[in-house]
Amino acid sequence: MLVLSSGQIRRSIQKRMKETYPDVDFSFHQSMEAAEPELADADILITYGEDLNGVLLEKATKLRWVMVISAGIDEMPLPALKEKGIMLTNARGIHKIPMAEYAIGMFIQTVKKAKTWYENERQHVWDDKIKMGEITGKTLAVIGTGAIGSEIARLAKAFRMTTIGVNRDGRAVEFFDRTYKNDDVKDGLKEADFVVSVLPHTEQTHQFLQYEHFQTMKNDAVFMNIGRGRTINEKDLEKALRDGEIAHAVLDVFETEPLPARHPFWDMEQVTISPHLSATTPMYQHRAFEIFEHNLKVYLSKGSDFWNVIDYDRGY
Repeated sequence: MLVLSSGQIRRSIQKRMKETYPDVDFSFHQSMEAAEPELADADILITYGEDLNGVLLEKATKLRWVMVISAGIDEMPLPALKEKGIMLTNARGIHKIPMAEYAIGMFIQTVKKAKTWYENERQHVWDDKIKMGEITGKTLAVIGTGAIGSEIARLAKAFRMTTIGVNRDGRAVEFFDRTYKNDDVKDGLKEADFVVSVLPHTEQTHQFLQYEHFQTMKNDAVFMNIGRGRTINEKDLEKALRDGEIAHAVLDVFETEPLPARHPFWDMEQVTISPHLSATTPMYQHRAFEIFEHNLKVYLSKGSDFWNVIDYDRGY
């Protein structure tokens, strides 16, 4: 059995996998271009999810399982994978620690006016009249109550925040004081001082948040997007910020990445930008391979208890 990898995997992980599973043939490569000659023989493919297309998939005649070592599957040829009956799993859940820390940290930086401090420090300006706020006791709405959203809510409880969750069916989720259905998202937004979206991008979530939603939020609300850029209408968000419908936006993901140099967000004081790094952590691959190893053991034993199997109809 051949396990083929097209992603840059740490040598220590490569070594451990080969030593732990001596009966499995692992072939690690730095890119899909390098891995492509072996696609026809691969039973399992490990990828970051951006390098597999329908043309390449036609060459992978033995392929039975694709492991995406990231949470996003936006670039995957889902219809073709479904048609061929290939199982798709991802690393959903491994990002919850770094992304939750990012969310709480950036909310704190925003209310404490950290950008102003940093600029004043650079300019050697002493200004002790900066007006700062608090997150303690405020209300946080999280759109997407999966592993990441739940971890954000759990950390928010340390600041005695009221936590509101928004998910597909309004089901109750641990660490959320109450939840709303996606269709009733406005009911949650109007209560929140802070809003964070961790939505995946699917047909149902494409431009899910539009001007009317930002207009529903409090004028002093802080909005954050660490899910997918295409889940919001960026032009509507820009307009809402200029109209004073919300106070600030913290954006880690965008419709087009890298964010074009001439995009208006770069020059807006009400926007904090980071280059899609909220999930970055030295533990990334170790956590991804914990999921892969569990699934590999199930696969080898011909079991069914796989983690993070993608439902092709839902897109996640």
